[in-house]
Amino acid sequence: MSYSVIKPEEFDENVFHLIDKDWFLMTAEHDGVVNPMTVAWATMGILWQRPVVICAVRPERYTHEIASQADTFSLTVFDKQYRKVLGFCGTKSGRDYDKVKECGLTVAHEDDTPYFTEARLAFICRKLCVSQLREEDFLGNSEFTSKWYGGENRADGSGGGYHHLYIAEIEKILKKDDE
Repeated sequence: MSYSVIKPEEFDENVFHLIDKDWFLMTAEHDGVVNPMTVAWATMGILWQRPVVICAVRPERYTHEIASQADTFSLTVFDKQYRKVLGFCGTKSGRDYDKVKECGLTVAHEDDTPYFTEARLAFICRKLCVSQLREEDFLGNSEFTSKWYGGENRADGSGGGYHHLYIAEIEKILKKDDE
């Protein structure tokens, strides 16, 4: 597999579609453990005069445990044929499964950042800030917060602890070359 490196300002796909329809695998590595988690709650833009991504990860997720100890992570985008892989990685815990092995994914590294060779895109990201949302951060909409927070974390994204927001600079994007 070969990839071309593109700068974030050269990226020309619809990020709303990528996040909402394609989803990402957020993948970090710590002490040799590579763990991917499906992320569909994210945003991209400019912050602190840098191209950034902000990903929401609940504190109970194994990915939070791994990503909190890593300096970098990747966000990978796959073709539609990998939808079941994304579903598995979004509903199963890395505490209980070796998701890389279970999904038949191939780990590669860009510098020290893991990504998957099956991906059509890999955003290589360096953490700048991690901030936890709190109940008092939400402005007067208890119906909203009670839907998304509290109780058990469920597959539809509802329930669970208040997200940690991982704000990371997009250092580069790897785009799979046409074969």
